[in-house]
Amino acid sequence: MSVSETRRIVLPKPRSRVPRWITGTLEVLALPIIILAAWSVSAIVSPNNRFPSLWAIGEAFGQTWFGSALTVDVLPSVGRLLTGIVIAVVAGIAVGLLVGSNRWLRSLVEPVFEFFRAIPPPMLVPLLALALGIGDQAKVLVIVAGAVWPVLLNTVEGVRAVDSVQRETARSYQLSTPRRVVSIVLPSAAPQIMAGVRQCISIALILMVISEMSASSSGIGYQILVFQTNYQYPQMWSGVILLGLIGILLALAFQLAERYVLGWYHGLKGAERA
Repeated sequence: MSVSETRRIVLPKPRSRVPRWITGTLEVLALPIIILAAWSVSAIVSPNNRFPSLWAIGEAFGQTWFGSALTVDVLPSVGRLLTGIVIAVVAGIAVGLLVGSNRWLRSLVEPVFEFFRAIPPPMLVPLLALALGIGDQAKVLVIVAGAVWPVLLNTVEGVRAVDSVQRETARSYQLSTPRRVVSIVLPSAAPQIMAGVRQCISIALILMVISEMSASSSGIGYQILVFQTNYQYPQMWSGVILLGLIGILLALAFQLAERYVLGWYHGLKGAERA
């Protein structure tokens, strides 16, 4: 290095004095706060019965969903939703493992899968209502019929993407089929399976509402439709908010489950980025 060459001194970046959890909370709540503020201003400037004030919606929320409706409508709806999600996830993973591991079976059932996947699940509501009535079985089956496909197809693709070297190593060590599935196939396919489960939860919530609006005499979706028909807009919007809160709780539960199941995967990706 010559004498005339100058050296650059790199100063450390000043650390922000705002705690990280505060900035994270503001990032999460900024958009909802803006939406609520805009709604409040709109309700004051140009009142509209179809878009009542937040205060009216809040009052309707407590009066509507914390009485007898909690046991008659809310809890049964949540129970059907969770039942449909569990059945869809278990069935999708089981069938996906079987189809993804057998090339001849995959080529045999792929056209059938594409046919049934193309059928919109809401179209099954009247058929299932005729066959099973308007009970819980039909509603759960509608949820499963639409929510199973993301899990099933992602599981198939995840199993197909398992490293061939790992497969050959398992065969050379003469691991049994259940041991190979638990030790190699499921961990390798887990990221894609969890991506399918995320989509499954969103679809299941939508289908729960549709099934209750179309063929039902109770449930959150049914009550929202009744409120809309009777021009009870604060109660209707309180039902929409209730569905949003259920969706948030499901998303938080999924994040915890994903963090537990894919902890090794996120750690590996973090090490690669470092």
